[in-house]
Amino acid sequence: MTDDDLTAVRVDQFLAHPPAKVWRALTEPELIAQWLMPGDFRLAVGHRYTMRAPALPATGFSGTISAEVLAFEPEKMLRVGWRDADPGGAAGADWTITWTLRAEGRGTRLFLVHTGFDPDHPFQQRARQIMAGGWRSRTMNRLTALLDRL
Repeated sequence: MTDDDLTAVRVDQFLAHPPAKVWRALTEPELIAQWLMPGDFRLAVGHRYTMRAPALPATGFSGTISAEVLAFEPEKMLRVGWRDADPGGAAGADWTITWTLRAEGRGTRLFLVHTGFDPDHPFQQRARQIMAGGWRSRTMNRLTALLDRL
């Protein structure tokens, strides 16, 4: 996998769990809190919710994400918008995260596409680098561990 596209992060991960189980982890608030971030997620297009994480001054991230469910297809695709809750924040984050699930053997191929990074904005490029590593390692490891426990 290359990082040539400065506007996006792409992750392709096989999970040894069926799509229905992976979908639960992506859409049930109490499960999302265990592998991603706590928030008041609800699976409804247009639902706005908030998630909290540690602030990252090096990227201009305030630590609070204003999110919105943009689209979904049960057990196949979930698309959410993420913005930094601080409108005056240096990062200017306005991102779209799309999760796509595809049955593969006895498991699921999970694709993540995180778009909206400004290639000319130093804070956003630093955020893209940090988030690319985080999505591929820490987040996927936490998701896998949760799925193994369910």
